[in-house]
Amino acid sequence: MPELPEVETVRRGLVPVMEGRVIARAEVRRPNLRWPFPESLAARLTGRRVLRLGRRSKYILADLDSGETLIVHLGMSGRMLVSGAEVGQFHHAHPAPDKHDHVVLTMQDGARITFNDARRFGAMDLTPTGAVEEHWLIRSLGPEPLGNAFDEDYLAARLKGRRTPIKSALLDQRVVSGLGNIYVCEALYRGHISPKRMAGRIAEARVRRLVPVIREVLNDAIAAGGSSLRDYRQADGELGYFQHAFDVYDREGAPCHTTGCAGTIARVVQSGRSSFYCPKCQR
Repeated sequence: MPELPEVETVRRGLVPVMEGRVIARAEVRRPNLRWPFPESLAARLTGRRVLRLGRRSKYILADLDSGETLIVHLGMSGRMLVSGAEVGQFHHAHPAPDKHDHVVLTMQDGARITFNDARRFGAMDLTPTGAVEEHWLIRSLGPEPLGNAFDEDYLAARLKGRRTPIKSALLDQRVVSGLGNIYVCEALYRGHISPKRMAGRIAEARVRRLVPVIREVLNDAIAAGGSSLRDYRQADGELGYFQHAFDVYDREGAPCHTTGCAGTIARVVQSGRSSFYCPKCQR
């Protein structure tokens, strides 16, 4: 599933062709994805101007001049691909229709944004813009890890006394939003903390040092266009490249990257997910 860096990369790719532009025509080609689409979705999008394209956690938020916000979740395999417009240095022609093109937005200037989702775990919803933070998908989310509300004091307070592995605590979207398996593994490696260590038993100084590490990992991933492991593509169809910089994720049995460390990357399963770490460096 795309994590914060992938969703932010897609958002940034969509801004030049959507923000401030009018949706001339919206096509909804099936009744549902993970859940049913909101009633009259195509009609409520057609003719609307996108005032702002934002992100909350792993959700893209398109504020419309109708006073509604389109909430988009990419799910496991969802892509929002741009065609008929300049994206970066290239012009992408409209591709042939695909059976997994479920929602198509044609902008007034001819650009097209296609939501393609082979597994149909993605989702779209419309909600009043002023009530986005109260939407059921959003209201329980913790602070953004790149925002001011996520700081050393906050994380130390949230983890104090917590009897759960630090890996699980950081994956809890109520603690901090947008983090997923890949980037928690990478952040814990850079912070030299074992994913198995109980969150409430980590010294406060180490917890506080973890905050800038998490931000560093996310910013590095965004700069690389995210990580492409299976289905993820940027808005221009290109792959992300952060997977080539993984220190631990999916590197079981490989040597540790830490200078002077003779450790080997190990994998353990926690709550049904693989955790990758160096048993020598991460304690």
